Amino acid sequence: MYLCVDIGGTKTLLAAFTDEGELSKEVRFETPKVYKDFLEQFKINFEQIADIDFKAGVVAVPGRIDRYHGRALGYGNLKWGPASVEQDIESISKCPITIENDAKLAGLSEALLIKNEFNRVLYVTISTGISDAVIINGIIDPAMADSEGGQIWLDYHGKKMQWEDIASGRSIVKKYGLRASEIKDQKIWQEIADDIAIGLINLIVIIQPQVIVLGGGVGAHYDSFAEPLNKALQKYATPLTPIPPIKQAKKAEEAVIYGCYELIKQKYGQSTK
Repeated sequence: MYLCVDIGGTKTLLAAFTDEGELSKEVRFETPKVYKDFLEQFKINFEQIADIDFKAGVVAVPGRIDRYHGRALGYGNLKWGPASVEQDIESISKCPITIENDAKLAGLSEALLIKNEFNRVLYVTISTGISDAVIINGIIDPAMADSEGGQIWLDYHGKKMQWEDIASGRSIVKKYGLRASEIKDQKIWQEIADDIAIGLINLIVIIQPQVIVLGGGVGAHYDSFAEPLNKALQKYATPLTPIPPIKQAKKAEEAVIYGCYELIKQKYGQSTK
C-alpha cells in the first residue's frame, strides 16, 4: 500500500492506494493556518489509517519546494514558513516520503492518461491561482520542475500585472462577483478567454507543447470558453509557434492525489499503465 497526501489551501486529503492504483481509503481534514497545528491534525487523522503497512508515500505541496532536503519553501494560499515536510511526515507515517509540487503531480496524472497520443504535455491549472507542469514522455520535466506560469508578468490595460491576478478564479470573482460555476453570460466568458489567452501564449511559445490540458476550478468549465479561447490564441499563431490542441482535465478533482500515486510507482521502478 502507498500513502498519498494532497495538502490544499483549505483541505488536506490522506489516501491509501493499493499497488495496482486502487484508492482504498481516504481521510480529509481542514488545513490549519499554522504548520505546527497541521502536524497535530495530520497525526490525529493518520490514526484512521495507521493500521495499513505503507511501503512509501508522496506528499503534494502547494508551492516551492527544496527536493534535495525535502523542505517546503513557499506556498500559494498558505502562510506557513519554510518547513521540513518530508521528514515530519516520515516521522508520523513511518515510511519513506517524497514531496512534490501539487500542480506537477496533477500534470503527471493527466499526461499519463493521454501518453499514447502525446509525449510533450503542458498542464495548466486555473483555480484560485494559476500554475503549470511540463510532462515529457510521462516524466515531470526536471528543467521545468519549478516553473510557476501564473507568476508571468503582463502588460494589462496599461498596468504590469501577474497572469494569475488577471485570469485566475480569484481574479474572476473579484472582477465579476461570480464563481466560474455561476457564469452564464457568454460575453463574460469571452473576456475570461482573452485573459487566459494572453498568458497561455507565453507558455506555448517557450514550451512548444503537443497538447495543453486545462485543470482546476476554472478549467473544469472549459466547454464554456473553449471556442473563444481557441480563437483568441489563433490570433497569436505563427509558422514557428502553432497553437496545439487543448483538452479539459479528465480527473480535475482527483488529479493531484492520483499524481502522488504515479510518482511513487515511478520512483519504485514499476510502470502503472
